[in-house]
Amino acid sequence: MPAPSSPSTTAAPSAEAPVPLRVGGSRGLGPVALVISAGISVQFGAALAVMIMPRAGAAGVVTLRLAAAALVLLLLCRPKVRGYTRADWGTVLVFGVTMAGMNGLFYQAVDRIPLGPAVTLEVLGPLALSVIVSRRLVNLLWAGLALGGVVLLSGHGGGSGFGSLDPAGAAFALGAGAMWAAYIVYSARTGRRFPQADGLALAMAVAAVLSLPLGIVEAGSDLLVPSTLALGVGVAVLSSVLPYTLELLALRRIPAPTFAILMSLEPAIAATAGFLVLQQALSALDALAIALVIAASMGAVRSQIRKQPAG
Repeated sequence: MPAPSSPSTTAAPSAEAPVPLRVGGSRGLGPVALVISAGISVQFGAALAVMIMPRAGAAGVVTLRLAAAALVLLLLCRPKVRGYTRADWGTVLVFGVTMAGMNGLFYQAVDRIPLGPAVTLEVLGPLALSVIVSRRLVNLLWAGLALGGVVLLSGHGGGSGFGSLDPAGAAFALGAGAMWAAYIVYSARTGRRFPQADGLALAMAVAAVLSLPLGIVEAGSDLLVPSTLALGVGVAVLSSVLPYTLELLALRRIPAPTFAILMSLEPAIAATAGFLVLQQALSALDALAIALVIAASMGAVRSQIRKQPAG
């Protein structure tokens, strides 16, 4: 199945295409609000995760996050395991692998480099996806503007830029970005194949099982310390349960290219979370970068709304 793309202005919505945005209706604003809320939640969760890494290590934090998120989602959703095709289960499996890879690589990155530059590099994955799958020139222009903001934001964290970053940390962040692009595609596919958040709960369980051995090896019994467990649950809710559910719902109603460009807001949100939680100062260059990515995201959404019929 090809990556989701914007439906044409004449085609009716189907099970294989996102529901089009409408001008002047809640459907046009709803998905955008869902994506922005998810971004705020996940980046403040990431800042909290950085604070507990000295206790459990990067792999340990990933295990706590995914295991707690899987448990919460399985209890809340109680997904059915019968009545699905082999293709359905294959989609869930790949979705779980992408979540495990995205989380594992990202936390290895923020264990080595500041949160702002890590998310700045990571967001290149969704931006690349928006360029690859877009069929409209205007989406390429908005992606270019967002990329300009991403480049400016590369100086966040002391103004030293990418050149002084730990090479391994930067590589992990780029790898996380590639997995993030795959996550966008398979989140949309899972949302179309499974009702409510059932597919997300099953995929989260897959991701938790994959991450468990690495977490045990790195953190061992430290994972069972009550205070660490409590913080891990907080990270799981902020960084996994809430944002992934919101994003899955949004991807049922918004095309993947627009969703991907909206992800360019993540460096701005991460910089804000780093300032408020981790005391990472914002510079004038950071503010300009934030303005660029917000302008690009707003432009992408406005152009998508204009593309859809008003009826």
